[in-house]
Amino acid sequence: MIIKVAIYDDNRDRRESLKVLINMQRNMTCVGIFKDCTQVLEDIQQCLPEVILMDINMPVISGIEGVKIIRQQYPDLKIIMQTVFEDSEKIFAAIEAGADGYFLKTTATSKIIEGIQEVIEGGAPMTATVAKIVLNKFKEQPKDQQEIFELNEQERTILSHLVNGLSYKMIASTTDFSYTTVNMYIKRIYKKLQVHSATEAISKALKNNLFSNNS
Repeated sequence: MIIKVAIYDDNRDRRESLKVLINMQRNMTCVGIFKDCTQVLEDIQQCLPEVILMDINMPVISGIEGVKIIRQQYPDLKIIMQTVFEDSEKIFAAIEAGADGYFLKTTATSKIIEGIQEVIEGGAPMTATVAKIVLNKFKEQPKDQQEIFELNEQERTILSHLVNGLSYKMIASTTDFSYTTVNMYIKRIYKKLQVHSATEAISKALKNNLFSNNS
């Protein structure tokens, strides 16, 4: 399967370099590059991407606002945010808006490619520094109205790894489960938490203090 990727970034050189990177992959193709989100719905309708790499800081309409607009008509489209700054407020806002993953622009190109593949498979790719920021931000949220979910030990372990930014493959390696088993557990977690994506699961887990890893 060829993964269709669109790129939103106000830096022309970065747009072009990401396009080249995507088109170098056997299973990916860049279907559009755009400097802002002023016509984001029209852009998507025209190029029909499966994954969007979205710059968080763009003129006129920010990446966060762009995500909100996209989610109104394309709730299942995968969106990975990218930024230069480790800004906890913006990271939190992007995830709340419906972003599926979050990378710093200093992230290695190999990790970006892995992230695109992972988000298609239902993961929530985040660099370790971003995952830590998200974890710390959610720890600050009030826990006075927590929901109760019946997750078993294996499900809690896998969920804690998701919270800490591990990919499906990394979780499989860490837990000695197969990739297929990890995927099965994550589907069960989604069902029990009544969510449809990894970022929704992470958000609900952290708001209700469900993770077992406190690092």
